[in-house]
Amino acid sequence: MKIGVLLHGNGVYDGTEIHEAVLTLLALAEVGAEAVCIAPDVDQHHAVNHLTGEEMPETRNVLVESARIARGNIRNLATLTADELDAMVMPGGFGTAKNITKWAFEGPPGPILEPVKQLIVDLIALKKPIVGLCMSPTTIAKALEGSGVSATLTVGSDLEPSPYEIGGIANGIGSLGHHTEMKTVREISIDREHKIITAPCYMMEASILDVRNNIRAAIDALVVLLRGESDFDD
Repeated sequence: MKIGVLLHGNGVYDGTEIHEAVLTLLALAEVGAEAVCIAPDVDQHHAVNHLTGEEMPETRNVLVESARIARGNIRNLATLTADELDAMVMPGGFGTAKNITKWAFEGPPGPILEPVKQLIVDLIALKKPIVGLCMSPTTIAKALEGSGVSATLTVGSDLEPSPYEIGGIANGIGSLGHHTEMKTVREISIDREHKIITAPCYMMEASILDVRNNIRAAIDALVVLLRGESDFDD
């Protein structure tokens, strides 16, 4: 199994959520998959001081920053096509809503990077699974806007504590023509028709162990999809 891992910077506030990325790579290794880290070669929207939350007066590149997580073993998204992968996993972090889309600033109407959109659309067309973690389901929703695909996705649950407005984000996904499910960090959502798995992770108030288990459940479900099996525990 060759699984793409789409990164979008290095750090939760301006790039990829590092815990989610590393735990994704660990889970993929545990199931015997080959991870292919990829990222677009574009500038970040901004750089954030993770101690203070303040914007820093500097420019950083998404591919270069993502390479920190991948230990340098990373592909420029522009050099990769969907037929090279068996599936893709998208860790969360605000980079997905700042560097790939502009959801963090403009909400659902904001633009999406065309190469990311095309990769997601191509994977769906090829019936290859996609796993979206944390905030990444918003990127999946934006990529599939107007495609005729109405996906079922989750960004968490408004029935348990969350640092984010889960209901508002879910409504935004709905405005793009998709369905949302309320799922806790102990649950995942599986769209069997379109082979999309989503998991809340740090969209909920969660420990690193909670997130680890949530990601592993999503990767286990991915393996089931890749094997063409029909039994899920969700």
